[in-house]
Amino acid sequence: MSAMPPALDAATRKQAAYDTQVARDLPRNYAANLVHGFLGVTGFRLVTAPTFVPAYIFLLSQSNLTVGLALAGQSLGMALSSIWSATLIEHRRRVMPVVFGVGWLMRAQVLGLALSGFFLEGDAALVAVCVFLSLFGFFWGMQAVSFNFVMAKVIPANRRGQLAGMRNFLGGLSASAVAWLGGKYLVEANAFGNGYASTFMVAFILTSIGISALSFLREPESLAVRAASSLARRLRDVPAMLGADRQFARFFTARALAAFGMAAAPFYAIHAGQFIDLSGATLGYLSLSFLLTQTASNLVWGRIADARGYRLVFLLSVGLWLLSTLALMFSTSLPLFVLAFCGLGAGLGGYQIASQNFVLEFGAHHELPMLIAVSDTASHLMMALGPLLGGVLAQHFGFGVVFWTAIAAKALAVGAMLRMRDPRAGAARAAALSNDPV
Repeated sequence: MSAMPPALDAATRKQAAYDTQVARDLPRNYAANLVHGFLGVTGFRLVTAPTFVPAYIFLLSQSNLTVGLALAGQSLGMALSSIWSATLIEHRRRVMPVVFGVGWLMRAQVLGLALSGFFLEGDAALVAVCVFLSLFGFFWGMQAVSFNFVMAKVIPANRRGQLAGMRNFLGGLSASAVAWLGGKYLVEANAFGNGYASTFMVAFILTSIGISALSFLREPESLAVRAASSLARRLRDVPAMLGADRQFARFFTARALAAFGMAAAPFYAIHAGQFIDLSGATLGYLSLSFLLTQTASNLVWGRIADARGYRLVFLLSVGLWLLSTLALMFSTSLPLFVLAFCGLGAGLGGYQIASQNFVLEFGAHHELPMLIAVSDTASHLMMALGPLLGGVLAQHFGFGVVFWTAIAAKALAVGAMLRMRDPRAGAARAAALSNDPV
């Protein structure tokens, strides 16, 4: 047998050393990610759940269109920053400094939401909320790319579903309790002069403690990186990237369509307010229902993902999300709305796990930042267009048209995913063939 070429031998040794470091640091990195995710999910869901922020914007503006515009601004900010974020990290062997910098900027916008509520009123408060939500989305888009890339480096593929499920379970459980307490004792009681601002301040404190936990994470140096490139150059590469991998292109399409289904999300609670009193206590109950089922289902979604792949999680969760939107349309009492919000929370929770983690199974390691960014950009653009269109439709035609539009988008997303082959199954088949005797 001929000796292994020196270059190949060196590459093999580097890969073995990399894998050894990942395995050695896995307990520490798993724990750091879990604590960060637990507190981050707890805090950020107070901002991103379809209850507090939409209700607060509607309180300030009395306009469905304004609610849609504000939420569209947040998603547009996410879309604008994702690919730029990839160009900032894909040439770096370590990206944790970017994660920390962007993470703190993201949290600063939540602090801005809180302070603007305490110190501003009327139109000034509304403008401030829109600005801070847009900046929150911009830095969220950047953090999503950099943080998911770090996750792909330090957590093996067959442990990511478990981690995501446990992180979202613990964070969602805590967020459910905090949301109920926030609705009842902060919003209902108008704590400190502005119950919504007080709720956002709680979110800032929790997420700030959470990001501090990431200082314990040990990130290995990437074995391969791309040369630094301009944003314009990388944008020109996107069509070729989609054309080179048909399965990724189908995932890209399915995720974008499902994201467009978020058109109805800002109006879930406002629609319920047509039939029941949308008090702080009611918002607390609806938030608790949404977040608690999103929480409990994450353990199930994570288990399914590790055992059967993210394709199945996507199909089941988007299907549940679709059916729950139908249930919401025909609800007329608090118990029925609570039940619908339970289904919405569980469905959206599974979709988020699948959409955020599925992309990590495509392409080579050094291609991941751009694959994540391209997928995120399409998703965020649809999440921006969805609420904007939803606001226009709700203002002129009512919530029924908005909900039927969202249902159609989710149905198309399921159809696109049914046409896609799971990359994990293909990798397993290739590995089996490579081990066959010849």
